[in-house]
Amino acid sequence: MPSLGRLHLITDTRPGRDPLAVLRAALPVARAELVVQVRVEDAATDREAYDLARRVVALCAPYGATCLVNDRLHVALAVGADGGHVGADDLPVGAARRVLGTGAVLGATAREPVAAAAAVAAGASYLGVGPCHPTSTKTGLPDPIGPAGVRAVAEAVPVPVIAIGGVTAGSVSALRAAGAYGVAVVGALSGAADPGRATAVLLGALTC
Repeated sequence: MPSLGRLHLITDTRPGRDPLAVLRAALPVARAELVVQVRVEDAATDREAYDLARRVVALCAPYGATCLVNDRLHVALAVGADGGHVGADDLPVGAARRVLGTGAVLGATAREPVAAAAAVAAGASYLGVGPCHPTSTKTGLPDPIGPAGVRAVAEAVPVPVIAIGGVTAGSVSALRAAGAYGVAVVGALSGAADPGRATAVLLGALTC
């Protein structure tokens, strides 16, 4: 199974955003510490998801960065990604593990210890935990759980916990202190004037 980097970049495919340009800036800085989660809007076709994921896999390969596909596990298999990530409304973790096989990275979303432990028992390699803070990059999310919520999950499971939701370089220290192995970001990189520099700042916060 590929090693798991501490900085997860979730592709931002909203209008006006260029996820591949952000990725090209981040990869030379983060290299194998970067995990790219290919996430597309619900309205996107499988072909659109496939085309983006195929390009992301090709960009990640020279740097040893891990590429996962969110939700659409058939696309992950089709492009030869390292694995996938499933949310609460996607395939159950156990079913997702059967689809991807034992050697793939499989992330699952959780926000409290009982569900987190169940996801790990079903085969999750790591957990995306949040939202930690308010965020505008995804609608319909539950209330933020803060560092205390991250700590509750991290203390309940033996796998890496990746904090997500409104994460900034300034909030990384508290999340790491709460037990987060790493963080997942969207706007912190896709909205940055210099995504390469923003990547370096986030990595610095993760490793200090």
